[in-house]
Amino acid sequence: MGEPGREEYEIQSFDAETQRLLKTALKEPGAVDLEKVANVIVDQSLKDCMFSKEAGRICYTIIQAESKQASQSVFRRGLLNRLQQEYQAREQLRARSLQGWVCYVTFICNIFDYLRVNNMPMMALVNPVYDCLFRLAQPDSLHKEEEVDCLVLQLHRIGEQLEKMNGQRMDELFGLLRDGFLLQGGLSSLSQLLLLELIEFRAAGWRTTPAAQKYYYSEVSD
Repeated sequence: MGEPGREEYEIQSFDAETQRLLKTALKEPGAVDLEKVANVIVDQSLKDCMFSKEAGRICYTIIQAESKQASQSVFRRGLLNRLQQEYQAREQLRARSLQGWVCYVTFICNIFDYLRVNNMPMMALVNPVYDCLFRLAQPDSLHKEEEVDCLVLQLHRIGEQLEKMNGQRMDELFGLLRDGFLLQGGLSSLSQLLLLELIEFRAAGWRTTPAAQKYYYSEVSD
């Protein structure tokens, strides 16, 4: 799952003591407090959207290492507990910090992408992920380009596998997005473009057709 040394590069943003903690967790998870490690990763993910995009890889590596070393899941349990706490307080988080909210959605979608049980995404994450994406599809969120951008990026990444887990909710989500695109005034031209591209992306079987690539991405770069 990634190049050697990739995880080390991603933890350079931490202080020296936390870097040691994370490096040990990646190699010898039994030697550190894994609940503390889970909290450190979530805290950083809420502050740093670049880190939140890659944190799933680090979590996956720690979970694999712990499973091999001790056949336990202390880290995974701590991680999921903390994700649930932040999920339950998501409206307060969004009101307090739009960036923190966008980072949280990015992080939980990243965890959904990486964590597997019997080679399937974790069922426990399906509805929380959907709920976050539905929140991004509400009228007030569609007026904020940061939230539209986050929604589009996450659905490009995990939309296909999320739809396999619950197709009805994906239909409902795209019903909201179509209504937002067609009926809602005041959307920026970039948000309209991103939403239309996303609707066509799903209609084409979660693929970008050559014609769409040429049309949308030349528009965005312009």
